[in-house]
Amino acid sequence: MIQRVTVPALFPPPTYSHASVVEAGTKIAFLAGSVPLSADGELVGPGDPVRQAEQVIANLREQLRAIGSDLEHVLATEVYVVADEPGTLSAVWEVVESSGLSTGPHSSTLLGVACLGYTGQLVEITATAAVPERTAGEH
Repeated sequence: MIQRVTVPALFPPPTYSHASVVEAGTKIAFLAGSVPLSADGELVGPGDPVRQAEQVIANLREQLRAIGSDLEHVLATEVYVVADEPGTLSAVWEVVESSGLSTGPHSSTLLGVACLGYTGQLVEITATAAVPERTAGEH
């Protein structure tokens, strides 16, 4: 269903693929940005981009579960981090990598940005995912 491509003529990516290809007829989901808010709308991990990244991944898992998908079916992500130096970006990427999200590996872009939508928000991830067909007996 998903073909992940690492282009031999390009620099080998550490934990992502250059492209993901899905055959026609596969259901694709475009997910809104996953943010570091708890179920009651409170910011998780104020001032801590690593803790916020963990919450963002947990929320992304819930988004995927709700549509019948999971991290292994993520095709592409954009990871936004409020940061002005690469160390913070690397710390957040370590959370992404350890989550299993990069197992595919999926195609990804990691960006340092000036600010995000919620006060105190330091991390956001948008994703595109395949939604696998369910077989008889699956819920």
